[in-house]
Amino acid sequence: MKALNIGLSEQQRTVSIDRLNVTLSDLYLLLIKTKKFHWDVVGPQFMTLHKLWDEQYQTIEKEIDAVAERARQLGGYPVGTAAGFLRHAKVKEHPGQVANATESVAMLVDDHELVVRTMREAIESCEEAKDRGTADFFTGLMQQHEEMAWMLRSFLEGDRLRSDGQRPAQRNLPNEA
Repeated sequence: MKALNIGLSEQQRTVSIDRLNVTLSDLYLLLIKTKKFHWDVVGPQFMTLHKLWDEQYQTIEKEIDAVAERARQLGGYPVGTAAGFLRHAKVKEHPGQVANATESVAMLVDDHELVVRTMREAIESCEEAKDRGTADFFTGLMQQHEEMAWMLRSFLEGDRLRSDGQRPAQRNLPNEA
């Protein structure tokens, strides 16, 4: 194969490829967790969460392919084994645990927020390496996970009741809200 001549040194590309592999690994674990919760959810929110998680699963699946292909565009190779994903991922599994709907949503919020924070670090690393294309690529992915986290977080912030059945005090919102 002809040597890459895209204005980035091998060292610069390696920084980006390493960050892409961490993201790829995080997204694979997030994909697995999202699908597992999609399968396991029960209760009054079943249909809402089942559909939402299916949509998010499909989005993450497309992102995984784009991340792997970005690594190839830079002359690298994407992680492609379960062992590799587990070694590189910051997202963690919860084996042997079947969470209820609210716990599942909360875990996914935490995971999406972790992915967002990790992507912010990746953007900084890519910018320092002068790889603006990959930094921009990460920015788009990050925005998608900010949205997914917001949707899930909104589910948790819904109309809650205290254990005594009463509604908690309302938050003070600005008059413009």
